[in-house]
Amino acid sequence: MLETTSYFKYRTLIHEIERQLMATFQEIDDLVLINQARVLDAFRAEQVDETCFYESTGYGYHDLGRHKLDSLYARVFGAEAGLVRPQFVSGTHAIACSLYGVLKPGNRLVSLTGRPYDTLSKALGLSSTETGGLHDQNISYAEADLTTGLDQELLDNILAERAQVVLIQRSRGYAQRRSLTLADITDLALAVKKRQPDTIIFVDNCYGEFVQELEPCHGGADLVAGSLIKNPGGGLAVGGGYVVGRADLVERAAWRLTAPGLGAGVGAMGTVKRLFFQGLFLAPHQVGQALKGMVLAAALFERLGYSVDPSPTEKRGDIVQSISLGSPELLKLFCRAVQAASPVDSHLTPQPAPMLGYDNKIIMAAGTFVQGASSEFSADGPLRPPYTAFLQGGLTYEHCKLALAEVLAALKSRHY
Repeated sequence: MLETTSYFKYRTLIHEIERQLMATFQEIDDLVLINQARVLDAFRAEQVDETCFYESTGYGYHDLGRHKLDSLYARVFGAEAGLVRPQFVSGTHAIACSLYGVLKPGNRLVSLTGRPYDTLSKALGLSSTETGGLHDQNISYAEADLTTGLDQELLDNILAERAQVVLIQRSRGYAQRRSLTLADITDLALAVKKRQPDTIIFVDNCYGEFVQELEPCHGGADLVAGSLIKNPGGGLAVGGGYVVGRADLVERAAWRLTAPGLGAGVGAMGTVKRLFFQGLFLAPHQVGQALKGMVLAAALFERLGYSVDPSPTEKRGDIVQSISLGSPELLKLFCRAVQAASPVDSHLTPQPAPMLGYDNKIIMAAGTFVQGASSEFSADGPLRPPYTAFLQGGLTYEHCKLALAEVLAALKSRHY
């Protein structure tokens, strides 16, 4: 059966690259073990039991499983409190609830990682004239790009005026920049706190969970948010998001999600709690599988002469691999090959199309069990120069390997 796939054709090349990556793969295995130990210890400390999985209805009052899930996330992510809910419709929603929850009229928000990615820019009113953004609430905004390293002069200039909240976006979004490591986030947090001790450090942690041994709260972040259909859902969560951090700040995010005075005390969880618990338990392993897949992708496409970021052996801050293809035709070809190698909707052909929250047409390959789940092997990119494919996820390394062979075959059929 294997002979019918492109993997058989390129097996020798892939095995050669894998042998060169053995040391990097061993580092990933070591990372997975460390993170799995932290997660297991948290489950044991919280005394998770079968009652945690029981369904809640209506208002969701007195849902002890929901409360324990919040505490579990707080413990795993090094925070005082957590908020884990299916009512978050996306990572952007969890991030927006966090920012609008802690910002007040007259406050100033400063991004230290440049312009936020497309959907968050729109949610904050930075790239849209729609009502409801920062400006409507008399919240000012400024940004500086410190993604290449801590520039003290640039930081001093942007913080010359008081900032109540500083935003750090860990992943690259669709920008041509590297993702931030925990060391980068810690350096920025310490530098801000040294100048303005009361400033809230908020980190958009999407795609970055379990990629390193510790999380942003361990490095000085006050508030962190992300999506459950990315890393922490372990491929099992069917939706939702999380917020972790200082207890008072998490509660303010909860007030934004529900209502002041209600906060984290309400919200029926239905039947999703078992998937949330089990997904978190599996997340370190699943992230390790995705990391191996992205390392292989980097080495493979670098061998073909494409510009890749990060490089195969570079320290990673997320599970995203960017591959600059140079033309819209190659970007479409790449994404269509990913789709064709997917377990779901493999017979469909992705087409560039407008997408809610984005300024350019986007092409997305996501033959996933959960719609839009970038914890699963998927690829996407905006139809704009330099026509970069953003590859991410992978439930199993074996699927990553088979799918990459199909992409390789598609690109070679176009070029050679």
